[in-house]
Amino acid sequence: MCTLEVELIQALTDAIGDVYGEQFSRLAGVDLIGIPRRRRGTGGVAGNDEVLVTLNLREGAYRVPDAQARLITAITDRVVGALGEDVRDRVVVTLTATPGGYIGTGGKVA
Repeated sequence: MCTLEVELIQALTDAIGDVYGEQFSRLAGVDLIGIPRRRRGTGGVAGNDEVLVTLNLREGAYRVPDAQARLITAITDRVVGALGEDVRDRVVVTLTATPGGYIGTGGKVA
């Protein structure tokens, strides 16, 4: 695995730990999904170089005071730490919430 990939996985895991604590970060799963520039566009223009980060947590996780703002800041800061300050304005963080009963593990609703 590329050193940058390892660094990004650790950085994104650490961002979750920044907000919820180290115990929670151990539960974080990170998937790095790359899309070639020619296959991504915004507003009909191909080749945008945004850094897209989507975090999906159970909706209860967002009940922590200021969780959304803290997560967006922590994720952005950690991505910038891995990729460099020049990407800061191109980091787009999307937070999604999964309601209880909509997640399952081992064939059972969790």
